[in-house]
Amino acid sequence: MTAFGLEPQTILFLASNPDGLRQVGQELREIKEGLRRSQFRDQFTLNPCLDVRTRDIQRALLDALPQIVHFAGNGTGEAGLMFEDEAGNPKLVDGAALAGLFALFAEDIRCVVLNGCYSEVQARAIAQHIEYVVGMQQEISAQAAIAFAVGFYDALGAGRDVESAFKLGCSAIRMEGIEEHLTPVLLKKPSVNKKVRYEFVLYWNY
Repeated sequence: MTAFGLEPQTILFLASNPDGLRQVGQELREIKEGLRRSQFRDQFTLNPCLDVRTRDIQRALLDALPQIVHFAGNGTGEAGLMFEDEAGNPKLVDGAALAGLFALFAEDIRCVVLNGCYSEVQARAIAQHIEYVVGMQQEISAQAAIAFAVGFYDALGAGRDVESAFKLGCSAIRMEGIEEHLTPVLLKKPSVNKKVRYEFVLYWNY
């Protein structure tokens, strides 16, 4: 059973590639194929939103009401994640702005994957509101990012929970012979950590 149970899950795939540096099309195809062949394929709906402008993010969240949000693109650390403005030029959105938006959809969204370079800063901000958030500590190659996505969503499609899926995503990078398996980080909302510790104490006392 997954961390979300076996209820239908919508994955919103947000792709922004204004610099032409990431092979987001391949990443989307690999995720789609993995889910198509998975054991619980009927439980997942993949909604792609490509060439995302900043105003498109809120619209996509309102339209899809996803449980999982996947970002494929570029990050720049403290400055933010790279999207596009109305003219198609690169535009950075910082962690505080993203966290504020995701907080408004926290009842629906359970997991956010920021599969872009230097996205840990934004992941930490978002994790104040969302149960599970994946970010990247440093630069990550397109090959490693795609390998992580394949391992992660293959695992979810097979019924694994988020923490197991994260580990299998990192393992998939290593299996490809890429020395970037320590780049992804899994962050949890503070209340999730408290719940895990509380359940452990109850079990231990019993």
